[in-house]
Amino acid sequence: MIGIGVTGLPGAGKSVFSDAAKSLGIQVIKMGTIVFEETRKKGLPLTYENVGKIAIELRTKYGRGIIAKKVIERIKKIKITNQSKNEKIIIIEGIRSPEEVEYFRDFFDIFVLVAIHAPPKIRYERLLQRGRVDDTINILKLIERDERELKFGVGEVIALADEILINKDKTLKEFFNECKKFIKRIVSQVNKHGNPH
Repeated sequence: MIGIGVTGLPGAGKSVFSDAAKSLGIQVIKMGTIVFEETRKKGLPLTYENVGKIAIELRTKYGRGIIAKKVIERIKKIKITNQSKNEKIIIIEGIRSPEEVEYFRDFFDIFVLVAIHAPPKIRYERLLQRGRVDDTINILKLIERDERELKFGVGEVIALADEILINKDKTLKEFFNECKKFIKRIVSQVNKHGNPH
């Protein structure tokens, strides 16, 4: 099974990459969904503060690789319905620590780590427009959120990336198409040579 891990700070364009993968029939697992579920289990509303608090609690209690462990448990339960090549590929969106990278490298036959980068000003503008449940409209909170992600280890993960996509001075459609082309290239290389590099 092939895993493509996606990392990057909030607003960089990780979900655009995931949408491009879905358009190719590739399954996506968002690591943030695990944190949302854990937040709901505790009976808490999905606010920026609550989701952040639970994300920190999980990692403090169980270690920085806990979300990856939970994702792997979920992958093991997925039934592959046929032998379609794209069904043997899974995108993992939102990798935040080197420990998570390690778990995924051990689990997948082939694992490619992709970092998506965009400058802070662009990311903050996107987050202010996006209005997702755990987003916040306060610039100071966005900076604080970046700092939280960096404490989780996302900067180290970006440094470990096999591939980097720059999401700057591009329309949403342009970046979506770039991601799609990129995923096709990785899949094609893996299918031909068993290794994307």
